[in-house]
Amino acid sequence: MPAIVLVGAQWGDEGKGKATDLLSSRIDYVVKFNGGNNAGHTVVVGSEKYALHLLPSGILTEGVIPVIANGVVIDLSVLFEEIDGLQARGLDVSRLRVSANAHVITSYHRTLDKVTERFLGKRQIGTTGRGIGPTYADKISRVGIRIQDLFDENILRQKIEASLEQKNQVLTKIYNRRAVSVDEVVSELLSYVERLAPMVGDTALELNQALDAGKTVLFEGGQATMLDVDHGTYPFVTSSNPTSGGAATGSGVAPTRFERVIGVIKAYTTRVGAGPFPTELFDEWGEFLTEKGFEFGTTTGRKRRTGWYDAPISRYATRVNGITDFVLTKLDVLTGIESIPVCVAYEVDGKRIDEVPINQTDFHHAKPIYENFPGWTEDLTGVRKFEDLPKNAQDYVLALESMSNSRISAIGVGPGRDAIVVRHDLVG
Repeated sequence: MPAIVLVGAQWGDEGKGKATDLLSSRIDYVVKFNGGNNAGHTVVVGSEKYALHLLPSGILTEGVIPVIANGVVIDLSVLFEEIDGLQARGLDVSRLRVSANAHVITSYHRTLDKVTERFLGKRQIGTTGRGIGPTYADKISRVGIRIQDLFDENILRQKIEASLEQKNQVLTKIYNRRAVSVDEVVSELLSYVERLAPMVGDTALELNQALDAGKTVLFEGGQATMLDVDHGTYPFVTSSNPTSGGAATGSGVAPTRFERVIGVIKAYTTRVGAGPFPTELFDEWGEFLTEKGFEFGTTTGRKRRTGWYDAPISRYATRVNGITDFVLTKLDVLTGIESIPVCVAYEVDGKRIDEVPINQTDFHHAKPIYENFPGWTEDLTGVRKFEDLPKNAQDYVLALESMSNSRISAIGVGPGRDAIVVRHDLVG
């Protein structure tokens, strides 16, 4: 049985939670391999809506084992807040597995994130202020705190003392903030140990053993391709690798085991935070997409920037990730638009460019070249077969498929769990 990677193919918020939920009834494990609680998934199950920030979406499906792998940075207060919230609504979360090698977000990481972003002024990146970047920075600098450290108080204290020796200098002398107490941090982290212990293990070993036993494992990327720290619109990116390659390093499962890469992409484009966005709309159509698509961040509540579909970005995502299938979401949001523009290329310094420019300055100044497609007025939310979609909606999907260099295997036509049209099997 396969190992499947699922990634966002734009700037995030494409509906990966819905795609994961669609697949989860046929899989055994769902693995979060990067990021932290700086991104969120909204999943609608019947009349119930669930907002997940740190937990893998598969936790909503009975029998699926959700895994927070080594590539994730974990805010334990958020983890247990989410767990408590789901338990209060009658869900079983006892299956959750957490990697002993995942890094821990501490109070000083959150503080540094917020004060550093404010210090940047007009050069702000658009961070969520949740301590993600500083935690990854500590990981790379080899002064991070890992989940396994919480089970040895002496080691934990030594690591926190070493980390705060420099950070308190920065906080007090540069940002005029109070120093962080080692005892406070140690005490807070140790308070989670008893409850955390049953969840922790060697998740890389467990996942490989599951694949050896013929289980199906889905690797769920947080954020998206254009926010990848290496392949995104740097520096306006996240601090990890949400592309398919990150699934290997973030989980301990070799890339040779991945058989399918599913990219989730909206029928238009959105972005949260600063950075280039060629098809961004500042007119009534931008407001239309915002309001009809309810484009507000699951985690931050921030209003998303909106724009038309960008085919060069979808082709880039296909190439960087090796995407075999797309899940196209929110097609229903475009209902009622008479003529729908699609960005097919860019104009940079008077020249046409068909791919994403490698130069950040060029990308920032790229002007979209549009091709218009006839719209439709019919309600899509009850459609479950591709041939039952309006002809113009079918043509729109087929045009995006041709431009994006990979097949569109499923189409979201509404917010409900079952509001999806499946064209090709995503698992078999």
